[in-house]
Amino acid sequence: MKEKNLYDNWKKEEKDAHILGWDFSHIYGRYEEENDLPWDYEKIVKSYLTNEKKIMDYDTGGAEFLLSLNHPYNMTAATEGYEPNVRLCEERLLPFGVDFKKCSSAENIPFENECFDLVLNRHGDFNPNEIHRLLKKQGIFITEQVGSENDRDLVEMVLPGTPQPFPELNLKAQREKFKAVGFEIIRAEECFKPIKFYDVGAFVWFAHIIEWEFPNFSVDKCFDKLMCMQKIVDEKGIIEGIIHRYLIVAKK
Repeated sequence: MKEKNLYDNWKKEEKDAHILGWDFSHIYGRYEEENDLPWDYEKIVKSYLTNEKKIMDYDTGGAEFLLSLNHPYNMTAATEGYEPNVRLCEERLLPFGVDFKKCSSAENIPFENECFDLVLNRHGDFNPNEIHRLLKKQGIFITEQVGSENDRDLVEMVLPGTPQPFPELNLKAQREKFKAVGFEIIRAEECFKPIKFYDVGAFVWFAHIIEWEFPNFSVDKCFDKLMCMQKIVDEKGIIEGIIHRYLIVAKK
């Protein structure tokens, strides 16, 4: 494909780069990740669920995962801070009676002390002290997180020298923080797995969505680097990077 056509296609992906909730369906079939994690977050969460437990999902996104649990609505709470997702959660959760509250500070979550049996957090912000405050005695916190090394090789392809946005996000450092505030660590795992893009346009869309990893990324700024990526796709049919994930299950 000619450079002008590639440029126009990538600019269109740049323009289309927005989501509600955490919906990556725009690039489904054009990229892959998280297909081979060594744990099953949903299965782990469900192993701790009973209808009598009061649960809260912090940084729930569009509440897609939370609703998939089919937990009793009167025993379910959630927070979200990203404004488009706040409106989406209000539309999705409030009519069911879920206790949803807008919150953008992991240090100041607007619920009472010791009111939850289970707190969930997947790829969101968190503060061990605040989680400890919210949980009842023997309560459980489950989180799957994106680690500091996530997508770093992809970042270097287009924005070389960009510093890590959250260098402290690794299993060793976070496990110690939870232990320091009085949690018992029940489970702790970390992994590095492939992420694959089958066309550069999908990567352009992705890089705009994950803007904290790819700060100030744009087609115009990175066009020469994107053309190098295109050469790799032409030769190998794929661009590969590495994702970084870790899991913590902690008990108060």
